[in-house]
Amino acid sequence: MPAAQRPVADVEPREDAEPMRAGIQSVEVGFELLDALAQAPGALMLRDLAAAAHMSAAKAHRYLVSFQRMGLVMQDPVSTRYDLGPAALRIGLASLSRIDAVKLARERIDALLGETGHTLAIAVWGNQGPTMVHWTEAPQTVPVTLRLGDVMPLLTSATGRCFAAFMGSEGRDAQRIAPMLRDELARLKKLPLNSDLPLVDVPLNMAQVQAMLDDTRRHGMGRVVHSLLPGVGGFCAPVFDAQGRLALGLVVLGSVATLDTDHLGAPASALLRCARQLSADLGHSPGTARP
Repeated sequence: MPAAQRPVADVEPREDAEPMRAGIQSVEVGFELLDALAQAPGALMLRDLAAAAHMSAAKAHRYLVSFQRMGLVMQDPVSTRYDLGPAALRIGLASLSRIDAVKLARERIDALLGETGHTLAIAVWGNQGPTMVHWTEAPQTVPVTLRLGDVMPLLTSATGRCFAAFMGSEGRDAQRIAPMLRDELARLKKLPLNSDLPLVDVPLNMAQVQAMLDDTRRHGMGRVVHSLLPGVGGFCAPVFDAQGRLALGLVVLGSVATLDTDHLGAPASALLRCARQLSADLGHSPGTARP
């Protein structure tokens, strides 16, 4: 059959012969400008923006003209500085609204388990306080009585110390946590000397509570050694959302015989790195947390 008479297949023609993964380089290059604006503390002059994106001012200007037409970038008519535009804001807000912080954290647990080698957990603030919502045990687990749904004490658990320190020192969060700290402190003072709780590194007055909270903020995470359970240590690192609120806590727990309980040790460092990356993925920028 002559070529002109051959039937035409009912399929969409491909616009190019390149594999789909090849992408469009100009889009990737242009994104460098948007990323530079996102990383900057404020609007930038053309020369500074171009330098941050590692391109010439002339090249950057061509991209910025298109980005302005799309609303991704705007230029102040007086200062001539460039900043992110309303379209970038809409995209960012849409992305944030679809993020499930706990789901995102659970996706990182397996990799973190490989780094720490110890039991991991995720906690969120519930009606009664910091609550365990996910638990992944290491191959060599520590025999503990914790279960999903358990509410952790504020003064004797790494999780509680993390939430008490980073949920806020003012406003409604502080008003909610302050009486909880006082009530828990009163209960600790009433414990008999033969109690199962060893009372190691446990604050017994409000001055000690404040010192513990300050120490937690200084190290960037909560820590306990023997405080919750004899022979058990743990850390809890805070994960913040885009508004600087505490979204959840990442917990590592293990026997003090095998878990390095130093703040600069491998488990604590891996936990803190993961928490900070999760915070960044949730839209958090350092300095916006409300300690």
